[in-house]
Amino acid sequence: MTISNYTSTVLGYPRIGPRRELKRALESYWDGSLDVGQLHATARSLRRQTWTQLRDLGLDLLPSNTFSYYDQVLDTAVLLDLIPDRHRVGDDLASYFAMARGTKEVAPLPMTKWFDTNYHYIVPEIGAATTVKLNAAKVLGELAEARELGLETRPVLVGPVTFLLLSDPSPGSAPGFTPLDRLDDVLAIYAELLALLAAEGVGWVQLDEPSLVTDLSDRELAAVTQAYSFLGGLPTRPQLLVASYFGSLGEALPALASTAIDAVAVDLVRGTTDSLDLLAGKTIVAGVVSGRDVWRTDLARASETLRGLGSDVIVSTSCSLLHVPYDVDAESNLDPALASRLAFARQKVAEVVALARGEVTALRAEDAARAGAAAREGVTREGVASEGVASERVAREGAARERVAAAGEGFAPAGPASEPVREWVPRKAERRSPYTTRAAAQAAHLNLPVLPVTTIGSFPQTGDLRAVRAGAVAGRVNEQQYEAAIEDEIAKVIRLQEELGLDVLVHGEPERNDMVQYFAERLEGFATTQHGWVQSYGSRCTRPPIMHGDVSRPVPMTVRWARYAQSRTSKPVKGMLTGPVTIVAWSFKRADITLAESVWQVAQALRDEVRDLEDAGISIIQVDEPALRELLPLRRSAQAAYLDWAVEAYRHTTSGAADRTQIHTHLCYSDAGTVFAAIDALDADVTTIESARSHGRILGGAAEFERGLGPGVYDIHSPRVPTLDEVTASVAAAAKVIPRERLWVNPDCGLKTRTYPQVEASLKHLVTAARAARDQKDQ
Repeated sequence: MTISNYTSTVLGYPRIGPRRELKRALESYWDGSLDVGQLHATARSLRRQTWTQLRDLGLDLLPSNTFSYYDQVLDTAVLLDLIPDRHRVGDDLASYFAMARGTKEVAPLPMTKWFDTNYHYIVPEIGAATTVKLNAAKVLGELAEARELGLETRPVLVGPVTFLLLSDPSPGSAPGFTPLDRLDDVLAIYAELLALLAAEGVGWVQLDEPSLVTDLSDRELAAVTQAYSFLGGLPTRPQLLVASYFGSLGEALPALASTAIDAVAVDLVRGTTDSLDLLAGKTIVAGVVSGRDVWRTDLARASETLRGLGSDVIVSTSCSLLHVPYDVDAESNLDPALASRLAFARQKVAEVVALARGEVTALRAEDAARAGAAAREGVTREGVASEGVASERVAREGAARERVAAAGEGFAPAGPASEPVREWVPRKAERRSPYTTRAAAQAAHLNLPVLPVTTIGSFPQTGDLRAVRAGAVAGRVNEQQYEAAIEDEIAKVIRLQEELGLDVLVHGEPERNDMVQYFAERLEGFATTQHGWVQSYGSRCTRPPIMHGDVSRPVPMTVRWARYAQSRTSKPVKGMLTGPVTIVAWSFKRADITLAESVWQVAQALRDEVRDLEDAGISIIQVDEPALRELLPLRRSAQAAYLDWAVEAYRHTTSGAADRTQIHTHLCYSDAGTVFAAIDALDADVTTIESARSHGRILGGAAEFERGLGPGVYDIHSPRVPTLDEVTASVAAAAKVIPRERLWVNPDCGLKTRTYPQVEASLKHLVTAARAARDQKDQ
């Protein structure tokens, strides 16, 4: 297989299945209703479907080894046989899922976000003496499957530098040890694999190195040079493509250029063409079609970029298409005018192929025809009778723009290449009273015990509950029946929490399909999809909404259910909102305004919702911001400006609340310790935060935190029920760092993915541990 000028490829493709076939197979396998052979058969079918579709779309170079049962970093750990002894519970698949999900006997490995995306990965561990050896079965198996279809593929691997930078030292490692210390040993395994693939006749291998677009230390840059000088200099190997994405290579570019690798993939959507002349003599894989958004590519601009790169170029996506849905043509309910502007994975492959073949004119004509048909259908659908509705929407959008304009100080100079020309700058949000004043007012009003026990918001989403929501959407369940079913579920959840002895209750969110989609469906300016699923990790998928216009809130979104829940108990019930940064981060954002302005529009709407909840008698309001760390720019030079406006957007959302109204926030699975100062600056009265899955890592910075803090003591992303001793130890560890009058006891995250037996057993342990800690202090 050879690479020639203006051929086409992609760096990866979605793998969950167009109808979430892998999700259903995994969950059936985990609950015992599907055997391992049936699971593997589903996986094989999805892989073959992907390869044949890419071939039929005209893609020249097909990737393999991009499929995963959980995530590609965990796959790489298995490739290197880095399975901790405590997780070796059977064959490779059993051990794999033990690392990802845990077992009754052992907790899973930590999990965090893949750079600045909503995709998660399992954090591997490696020690100074850990044995590393090759386990190439998956890579070779997928290669053989593709060849059965008559297709030659390019195996894709996580590169050695990125893998080690994302790994943790094994427990008990000596001070000062870092996984990068094992680079020589890991490179030897990669060399062994490359020789094996060369013997199999593989022409090219892709090594993904997204860490190279971050700020690297001198030692890390030296590791890049060492790794690719060694691998590039191997006497027997396939040709090597080092793939970077999510930004520009910066100082890593000359390091790569100095080595004997054969091709470099560069992100030309979020990055620039600066200094690419250093890659003379190497093939440039030009990522001119975005793998991170759902908007159609500006083909004229992309063509111009390609022409400026010379002749030794391959057209590609900016990153894997893992981050976008499968096919916009599957969406029958989208407004036609909006749908004509969208490109999901299938459409993006078509764009790559058209750019490579020079068929841009034909594709642009097809797009124009599609847009014209959409416009005609829109007129037919709307008709004269809809003019009043349309006028009302336009008025709301105008009001949203005016509110944002009034909250801004104007426009700063241009930001990164991926941002619009002018950056909108918000004013400082108004401030609430000092925390000590608020804490006194809240203590008098709420009368909570020390170490209060609460949950993060959601309770298990049962099959019956999902059926009721689906029936309401399909029209099989009328509004009265739907509301009665939701009220019954809320009453059940309230009753259960009272029986278990929790101190601050939640309504369980039975009416919510997703913590972002629920709000997007109720805000003007967003659209939602039927089949636009995107994998988050393992079997977990979301349907990111599409932010396409100015945001406004026509009516209150959560008040009706919060008020009902509070009427069922004398204990405080939290109002539950998703924060403005997270709503935008977990949506596909607009391309025509800045990220800051998008977030501020949502903050305006949420500020109104906070006020309405307060007026309805809700004394505790939780505004979650789990994506605060996720959106942190990968380069330090841009981080301070981002955190400044992100914090201001949150404070604008919450600062109108009275002193006695307790504001909570929540963050999870995003290495939040790196932005602890910004979390503190949010000025929430109570912050609940992931801690159990990462073994209490967050406690290292908790001593500086001056408000209420609930480091999670129960990892809900594992089906495993923590023992009472484990929870007690976690509470005791937190109590050594956080004063007991500010310490809360809670799970790591919401409970929607768990079963009621798991939840009840776990929450009993939380309540028992908290009460024991109170009694010990009192004695």
